[in-house]
Amino acid sequence: MPVAIDPGKGTQKSRGRLRIVAGIWRSRVLEIADVEGLRPTSERIRETLFNWLTPRMAGARCLDLFAGTGALGLEALSRGAAAAVFVENSKVAIATLRRNLASLDASGAVIHAGSATEYIAAAGAESFDIVFLDPPFADDNLAELCRLIDESELVTTNANVYLEQDRARPEPDLPDGWTVLKSKVAGNVRYTLAAVGPR
Repeated sequence: MPVAIDPGKGTQKSRGRLRIVAGIWRSRVLEIADVEGLRPTSERIRETLFNWLTPRMAGARCLDLFAGTGALGLEALSRGAAAAVFVENSKVAIATLRRNLASLDASGAVIHAGSATEYIAAAGAESFDIVFLDPPFADDNLAELCRLIDESELVTTNANVYLEQDRARPEPDLPDGWTVLKSKVAGNVRYTLAAVGPR
């Protein structure tokens, strides 16, 4: 369900800081929630990814399906996306994300509390131009998530889907009609940008 954006109460521990790479919030530094397994996408990878996405970013509607720190959705909003939906099931991560969004006075941001698969299954009329898929590396469920997205009405024609995974894992099988546009490796991370075929 949607969660209102407000600073919230409580004093959850922070496990570091997240820096926005570029855009209107360039160099703004934000909290990272102290949540087991939380692994924000690195600045280096975000810089490369958003260079790839530059032609699509202005006015885009983005979906950050495993929001965690919100690094990908926040970077998108900073760089001109019109809206970002953050899906996250950790209460601690949600509380930190609320505070970060409030500190940025972010508009166009909505948080949904729950799992990515629940969100996909319940998706209604909303559709997105860009989807960020950065699940916990231990889950190894990118292929299934892509299948669910392809079978839903979550994405617009020629939408882009970003996938991040442990480089030791095999590359996921993508649905028919999807095309890999870019793929790179940085450290132990493989990251890929795909285009969804015509709907």
